[in-house]
Amino acid sequence: MKTRSIGALTVSALGLGCMGMSQSYGARDDDTSAATLLRALDLGVTLFDSANVYGSGHNEELLGRVLQPHRSRVTLATKAALSWQADGRMAVDARPATLLAECEKSLKRLRTDVIDLYYLHRADPQVPLADSIGALADLVRRGWVRQIGVSELNAAQLREAAAVHPIAALQSEYSLWTRDVEAEVLPTCRELGIAFVPFSPLGRGMLTGAIASAAQLGEGDMRAGFPRFSGANFDRNLALVRRLGELAAARGVLPAQLALAWVLAQGNDMVPIPGTRSAERLAVNVAAAAIELDSSELQAIADCFPATAIAGDRYPAGRLGAANPAKPA
Repeated sequence: MKTRSIGALTVSALGLGCMGMSQSYGARDDDTSAATLLRALDLGVTLFDSANVYGSGHNEELLGRVLQPHRSRVTLATKAALSWQADGRMAVDARPATLLAECEKSLKRLRTDVIDLYYLHRADPQVPLADSIGALADLVRRGWVRQIGVSELNAAQLREAAAVHPIAALQSEYSLWTRDVEAEVLPTCRELGIAFVPFSPLGRGMLTGAIASAAQLGEGDMRAGFPRFSGANFDRNLALVRRLGELAAARGVLPAQLALAWVLAQGNDMVPIPGTRSAERLAVNVAAAAIELDSSELQAIADCFPATAIAGDRYPAGRLGAANPAKPA
């Protein structure tokens, strides 16, 4: 697979988002997930993305167990600052002492002595951002972390973070149906030399064309409560996905491949991390890295899937992360 750069790291052009192996999309299946992780290595994927909060440590433990024998071939990315509360909600805690303690736990779960890319998962409104980034910088000085990343920051916050320590990557949601970052965040990343790591580049599975009805979302699937997967919003978004499917069929590729190729075509600083537990879907996604889209194809995709036509908010009201990262907090 082709490679791209995240700071001083060289990684596969497509990474693997591993959250769904531990939470949010139904029951876990560790054997299936382990096989998919190993298949990813065979297909040339080198960037594996986790977080301490995914399955409350389960995801890091899974990656550590499966990937430790292959550590020299792997770029490990994980995150800290979020935790699950007893009421099922997420809380943010980005105090320096917390980030230090969580990094130590992540190192043990991942079975490594250094994390290649360590993200501040969310800014903490109760903690100065400079203090949180300063704590991550201290982890670099300790040799526990190679590169620092941030997630879902707006443009002003990016500048503030980069003034404390070089930021290698911003991870935020970005796909054909989530385009908020294009206005201010992406230009700021490029001005500051920060790579962009899109999570959910397949619109949480919607852009694959495999979801024809909200009724397909099973028990424990967080999407069932998301505005874009509900009622009239779902129907309007499904019409866009079907138009994308028509373009993909004309190109001789699958909708997921066309959607990923579109993200990759937005710049060599893009390193999307589609998630899956399926080795079969993984192979479909990886094949997208070889698709080259010309200007007329990119325009046709933009015409069939305009950002203004997407119905519904990204998250339910009040959910952590529901704020638009393109706007100042």
